[in-house]
Amino acid sequence: MKKILLAICLPFCISAAAQEHTGAWSLQDCISYALEHNISVKQQGLAAEQAAIELETAKWDRAPGLSGNASQNFSFGRGLAADNTYVNKNTASTGFSLGTSVNLFSGFRASETIRLRNLDLQSANAELLRAKNDISMNVAQAYMQILYNIEILGVAERQIAIDSLQLERLMHLLSNGKASEVEILQQKATMEQDRFTLVQAQNNLSLATLTLTQLLELPSPEGFKVVPPSMQIETGLLENPDSIFVHAAATRPEILSEQIKLEGFDAQVKIAKSALYPSLSLSAGLGSNYYKTDGLDMGTFDEQIKNNFSQYVGLSLNIPIFDKLATRNSIRSSRLAQSSQALKLQYAKNSLYKEIQQAYHNAVAARSRYYSSKQAAKAAEESFTLVQAKYESGKASITEFNESKNASLKSESDLAQARYEWMYQAKLLDFYKGIEF
Repeated sequence: MKKILLAICLPFCISAAAQEHTGAWSLQDCISYALEHNISVKQQGLAAEQAAIELETAKWDRAPGLSGNASQNFSFGRGLAADNTYVNKNTASTGFSLGTSVNLFSGFRASETIRLRNLDLQSANAELLRAKNDISMNVAQAYMQILYNIEILGVAERQIAIDSLQLERLMHLLSNGKASEVEILQQKATMEQDRFTLVQAQNNLSLATLTLTQLLELPSPEGFKVVPPSMQIETGLLENPDSIFVHAAATRPEILSEQIKLEGFDAQVKIAKSALYPSLSLSAGLGSNYYKTDGLDMGTFDEQIKNNFSQYVGLSLNIPIFDKLATRNSIRSSRLAQSSQALKLQYAKNSLYKEIQQAYHNAVAARSRYYSSKQAAKAAEESFTLVQAKYESGKASITEFNESKNASLKSESDLAQARYEWMYQAKLLDFYKGIEF
């Protein structure tokens, strides 16, 4: 029943949280909301909290343990009495005890366990930061895709507007006998094709919006709007991949996590070695008993508790001699795991370097495309202006007009795509250097 209620209430809880934000969403709004509500980030946060609990448990494991015990026994028929003789009487006994024990030495296992748990906590925090970085990158990419699709939709709408004006002009010319039915049909066909492009642009924008709202864990994309980020087009030189990698390798959480895990395996090797050392423990306690036998005067409760009061202190030394090679094999396994982790660390560094190289070359290519498409868009716009003037003066055909118009609008689309691709790739390189989106 609780699960059913949770399933019913959860969408309303998410919707209420989303309503805290009103109006259009900026990129920082999206990233902040995603970091707070994304489930994968929350899960990694819980893992970090669990690691903190395990560290606290390891620290308190060095403290002495204290336990108390109380017992009540009844015996019927022949049994052992308080004077250590057997009698055929009903007896009863009450006992109280309090004991403590502490591990004095265990081959440095306790200190290395604390060290390992502390490293586990550091690794969990690094993984939490990695999850936040991943969701930030995904949100930024989805956000840029929405902005790009908005511009493409605008281009498609401008196409329809131009087509409508042109069709209206042709209809007027047809009524004056200066245009043919063929030209009217050609323009209508062009308009229908551009309407199809408009529908595609609307669908692409809807899908991009859905992708981002799902990353934000919003219940629905309905009413979701974004505002363009305050990011400028970079004009300076790009920093080379090697220098970016030097900074990223020292700060990126995915590298730090693998390094911390490698240190953790060093602690695990020492924990395995601790079984080679003798262990020493101290125990102490106190207790008392009260006995009662039918027909015998055993003394009052207070007298017996006082007279039977006892204390003890003990030391226990355990010396390992031969454990069927279990410790040796445990050490060997820990060292193999340590070597494997060293390879994982190197693989993570190699992967990071490849990612930075790819991002750098993508940024270089995107910048080149941006400047090229900027020039192409300017030239196509000027060409369309000339062709439009020629067409209106009767010196160009409707086919030439539409071709020039399509080329101009396509160059606008290419420019929009290149601009947002360049902006994203430039910010991605900054992100590898530790600069947030």
